[in-house]
Amino acid sequence: MSQWDGRSKGTALGYRIFIYLIDKFGVKAAYRLLWFVSYYYYLFGGNPKKNIINFYTKALQMPLSEAKKLCRKNFYYLGQTLIDRNAFLLGKAKAFTHHFENEEFLVELQQQNRGGILISAHIGNWETAGNLLHKRISKTINVLMLEAEEKKIKKVLDETTGGARFNIIAIKNDLSHIVKINNALEANELIAMHADRFTDGVKTITLDFLGKKARFPWGPFLIASKFNAPVTFVFALKDGDFHYELSATKPLTGKYTPEEIAKLYVEELEKKVKKYPVQWFNYYDFYKV
Repeated sequence: MSQWDGRSKGTALGYRIFIYLIDKFGVKAAYRLLWFVSYYYYLFGGNPKKNIINFYTKALQMPLSEAKKLCRKNFYYLGQTLIDRNAFLLGKAKAFTHHFENEEFLVELQQQNRGGILISAHIGNWETAGNLLHKRISKTINVLMLEAEEKKIKKVLDETTGGARFNIIAIKNDLSHIVKINNALEANELIAMHADRFTDGVKTITLDFLGKKARFPWGPFLIASKFNAPVTFVFALKDGDFHYELSATKPLTGKYTPEEIAKLYVEELEKKVKKYPVQWFNYYDFYKV
């Protein structure tokens, strides 16, 4: 399967254990347990391990030995992003620092009173960006996503941390999410979405990505082109255990086609992957077209 299956991995028990550690003993304690857990996943990673190593060797031209080392770190960093997400929800934000490159772009975007569309990817920790932006840039950030999150895990997060600090707009077949997006933008709210994964049956666009052809979902770029709202590409990457580097591109205003937005997005995504390859969290065959 070349595309994402729309499901998050992990178990409810695992989430409960890490949430307990974060709450009672702090983020460092959770990181220490994570080292062993992530190593287990590395040893028995199966296809995710195979696919990420192939990505490093084919897309980034790494020797196999280096790709394997980076894969090990990749699994650990993925676990850290999950721990960090829950740490924010548990009120542990003071444990982290951050720097926001081009934060003024988002401030200016909000001052236009047209809302804004933020496009990101599964690299780094987009939820941490949302938590850091909460009430600083916009009172309300709406995240457009599939209703495929495991119900047990969502229930655990709601019970133990109070849930996410942003509003979720679920993508549905009846297209009701389009109305919600329009209403949010008219209220000068932000719409955040990913544009690097797609599920079976959806329309895609094939683009050059790190020297090879790869498929990206058509929907995010179509949405970004149809609404009269500025569009920017945002990312939040870890730089050390407790520091994040956030960035935003100059907002696109005026008329852009979906293809134009997609090409600009891929250019920015390439820069981030080259700089932070260990935080690339797509574990399927990204180049299978």
